[in-house]
Amino acid sequence: MNIEQIYTGCLSQGAYFIESQGEAAIIDPLREVKPYIEKAKKNQSKIKYIFETHFHADFVSGHVTLAKETGATIVYGPNAKTGFDALIAKDQQEFKIGALTLTVLHTPGHTMESTTYLLRDASNKDIAIFSGDTLFLGDVGRPDLAQKAANMTQEDLAGILYESLRKKIMPLADDVLVYPAHGAGSACGKNLSKETVGTIGEQKKTNYALRADMTKEEFIKEVTDGLLPPPQYFPLNVKMNKEGYEDIDTVLESGTTPLTPSAFEELANQSGALILDVRHQDDFAKSHIPQSIFIGIDGGFAPWVGAMIGDVKQPILLVTPEGREEETVTRLARVGFDNTLGYLKGGIASWEKEGKTTDSVEGVEASSLKNLEGKEPLSVFDVRKPGEYLSEHLLDAKSTPLDFINEHMNEFPSKTPFYIHCAGGYRSMIAASILKSRGIHNLIDVKGGFSAIKESGMKVSDYVCPSTL
Repeated sequence: MNIEQIYTGCLSQGAYFIESQGEAAIIDPLREVKPYIEKAKKNQSKIKYIFETHFHADFVSGHVTLAKETGATIVYGPNAKTGFDALIAKDQQEFKIGALTLTVLHTPGHTMESTTYLLRDASNKDIAIFSGDTLFLGDVGRPDLAQKAANMTQEDLAGILYESLRKKIMPLADDVLVYPAHGAGSACGKNLSKETVGTIGEQKKTNYALRADMTKEEFIKEVTDGLLPPPQYFPLNVKMNKEGYEDIDTVLESGTTPLTPSAFEELANQSGALILDVRHQDDFAKSHIPQSIFIGIDGGFAPWVGAMIGDVKQPILLVTPEGREEETVTRLARVGFDNTLGYLKGGIASWEKEGKTTDSVEGVEASSLKNLEGKEPLSVFDVRKPGEYLSEHLLDAKSTPLDFINEHMNEFPSKTPFYIHCAGGYRSMIAASILKSRGIHNLIDVKGGFSAIKESGMKVSDYVCPSTL
């Protein structure tokens, strides 16, 4: 028996490779499927099944391409309706992978087709569950993502999730392993653990949602309390996962087309493409193409692309670090952004060499900002998440979370200089690029973000532990 978790940190997502006696199954695969195929080939095993725990909202699964490449059967739980060939399993239906058995446990609530897969060994002992977004470590899946499709309220779905957990998962033995679909950083839950593997027993002790004496009413209230609006690209990813999509090889071929500065500029004008610059924030600040948007490849790239761009059909042209073009296109495709038209050959250096116009972002050290404290009114905007701001913030700074920056556009001064910051500099540069693309150029980025502000000795609010917010 071989169980391998394939965890992708930038998406906080876990896919799984299960193997026994020359047969393999993949659970919740990512869009690029070659690693699974190569792994099976190396182990001399055949991929027999592709199990999906639900229709994912935060990424595009590789199920369609993987089935096409391997002949494996795609399996969904009850209630799923797909635009491609798939086996819609019944509750308690069993599937053999060599000497192992995967049993379908229909666990609706996060979505109505949500399914947990229970793994048993050759002796029929319960070994592990692959819980998708039904049960995370420290949390459960948010119940608001499927409410429109199911014509239900989030409270209705939360109540269904309560029953699923207590009837299907909590009766399992304490030593059964829990392999969730996501860890900390995912927008599919509120309080996910940084750990990526746990046990049923641990979760009964530490996960608020599995408290033994919790009533359904208490569960509904706690699970639905404090849910932030989901990123706007979520329903578009669900649609792709339900109906199918282009092979990633086709997407890569288009997206990795090298373009000279002149061809790049012409295509941008003709297509209405968004210019996405994925270099380091310091490089973007020094020089970038006017109107381009910064989302760095080395930060929380895919989720921020989804949150900031939203429309997966938006044409995109890339400015990337040299040699990372294919990686960028792949990571865009993971969250459904398939309409990448090419990249700037030679990067920003080639753009400058041809004498084309560039822009920059003014920055200031936190120590310099401190020297101005008390001498002149400072207009400071904090683009961190609301919880981060409530926990601790610069006195008199305004909370304008990056996730909802469009809702705060009229709050930024139109002429007088103002300062923006996040925790370390990544998100504030995204905000700066968006503001400049809207014609707001009188901004100054605080280098190093809130960490540098604290170190400078500027006055901040009293610390409040995030767990009490």
